[in-house]
Amino acid sequence: MAKITKDMIIGDILTIDEGLAYVLMASGMGCVGCPSARGESLEEAAFVHGLDVDGLLQNLNEYLETKNA
Repeated sequence: MAKITKDMIIGDILTIDEGLAYVLMASGMGCVGCPSARGESLEEAAFVHGLDVDGLLQNLNEYLETKNA
């Protein structure tokens, strides 16, 4: 099973599972589809949006664990 890390690029995260876009958007990262956002790391994008990267990581990985259970 894939595990999301804070140094991963948003575009690569979305390639793992498109449903992760909903987790990102629900967390306050509404621009996951814009070209510049897709090239940022999760940590960079979280910083720009004022989000806690550790909490975001937990949500993303919990989504994957739940889906793959």
